[in-house]
Amino acid sequence: MLAGTSYSTKGLDKKEESKGGSDLWLIRLNEFGDEMWQKTIGTTSDEEARSVIQTTDLGFFVAGNITLPFDSAQGKLPQGVAKGYGSKDVLIVRLDKNGKELSQLVLGGKGLDEVEKMIPTKDGGALLGVYSRSNVGGSKKTENFGEGDYWIIKLNKEGKVEWEKNFGGKGDDHLRTLALTSTGYLIGGESRSERSGNKTVGIEEGTDLWLISLDERGEEIWQKSYSFKNRDVLMGMSVISGMMEDGSGKSKGVLLGGYTQAEGRVENDDETFWMLYLDQNGNEQWRKHVKGESRKKEERLSDIKLNRDGSIILAGTSAEELGKENWKIVKLGDKQIDQLIEKAGY
Repeated sequence: MLAGTSYSTKGLDKKEESKGGSDLWLIRLNEFGDEMWQKTIGTTSDEEARSVIQTTDLGFFVAGNITLPFDSAQGKLPQGVAKGYGSKDVLIVRLDKNGKELSQLVLGGKGLDEVEKMIPTKDGGALLGVYSRSNVGGSKKTENFGEGDYWIIKLNKEGKVEWEKNFGGKGDDHLRTLALTSTGYLIGGESRSERSGNKTVGIEEGTDLWLISLDERGEEIWQKSYSFKNRDVLMGMSVISGMMEDGSGKSKGVLLGGYTQAEGRVENDDETFWMLYLDQNGNEQWRKHVKGESRKKEERLSDIKLNRDGSIILAGTSAEELGKENWKIVKLGDKQIDQLIEKAGY
């Protein structure tokens, strides 16, 4: 399933008309890359797709952001537009495996709320990670602690809100990614907050990584902070699982990937891909900068993937100056695989 944002009207590969502004454009492919169906979903306002997942019943959840401006002359929303809460809200669309729309849901407070990531849950529902700058109001029932917070929303398989949680300090905390663990969920992002709100760990310098481990009900198990100095940006997270003697699955560790932005003062390993490996309790085991065969001034990781054979792929962009990026893809293998498997207890 491909989910993207489209400004196009019907024509060429696009089979449905624009709904107005930007829309969600969904395309379902089979394993040979042939198109099975496509769908354009939207309102007269702007929608942008951020994440799509397949659920246990083989249907799909699509998460995006929707900007629903009020008609200032009327003091109400333009006709035919769904109800909006703030300057930007979260739009969730549930589809069956054939692309039939089953439900739509708009979530948000009175300010700006942007969904960053969505993952499927074991019960057929979905977990949403939202960067929220909203207090209680609209559909939001949890208060923000600071400028921007992590807003975690659990949906059941019907697409209804089961629970929601807010995590943050007094500064700006930006959620980036989510992962399933054997005990629940792992929430990752960046923080500029000192100990405050419900943040119990401080920061060293600039923006640090902030990870929170939750159980399946959204209750906190632990939270930790990590620093590469300057502004650390988390882009990907893989949970490494292993089998226990009784045959049950257990999370053995977590592999994180990202890059550090210099923000003025460039040090040796700034603007370089990095990896951080943690045990299941969030304790750092090792960290590594990955330069590959070439090194440019501006290098920004987009995602990290741990493969079944233990190899790791890092994908991002590389440029001498911003605006002239090429893709940079690094695969770690051979001796490095052996070292990771040994340290990961794979």
